[in-house]
Amino acid sequence: MKQVVVIGLGQFGSHLARELAGMRCEVMVIDQDESRVDAIKSDVHQAVICDARQHDAVEAVLTSEVDEVVVSLGENMEPSILCALHLKQLNAKHIRCTAVNEDHATILRAVGADEIIFPERETAERTARRVAYPSLLDYFPFEEDHRIMELRMPSSLAGKRLGDSNIRGDYDLLVLGTKDATTGKFKFMPGATDVLSQNDVLIVLGREINLARFQALD
Repeated sequence: MKQVVVIGLGQFGSHLARELAGMRCEVMVIDQDESRVDAIKSDVHQAVICDARQHDAVEAVLTSEVDEVVVSLGENMEPSILCALHLKQLNAKHIRCTAVNEDHATILRAVGADEIIFPERETAERTARRVAYPSLLDYFPFEEDHRIMELRMPSSLAGKRLGDSNIRGDYDLLVLGTKDATTGKFKFMPGATDVLSQNDVLIVLGREINLARFQALD
């Protein structure tokens, strides 16, 4: 079971901790606000009240078994920077930190953060895609302008065999899998003779411009 420490129980940290626990991760949460810790302690494996700005406090809770630490300490930059520095000094395996702007992100990287999270920016980008492309169910950044997206089945392709749909030839997209929207049953790398159902969700890989063209299909 993956062990994750979430430091900071604002809205992002609290939601993240509960989601991770629901995904069978062993989650420890840390915050200096007793009421926040009390509110979540029954949903996670361990909840600790301490000040993550203090090196000794972080050292006391960080063990070699911890796989990742997520630091989400709000809009005040100093606490997250100090916490990331302490975690790096204590050889934390992987450190993710939320940042409020690019300057904050640059400092966090400099003191040891492995990955920067911009919660509001990432939520806005995801929401913008959903608004612009109504058939989009989910997406995952890949390389450069490539994306993996979950898309509703266009009505014009329902009932056709995958090979006859010409998704690869017309749109230069690779169908990685299909998922039944009702049962959630997933089929990886469907074959050319597999028949596409109106109830299917397509998981496709390709350039964003080609994905946008494909989503224009009815």
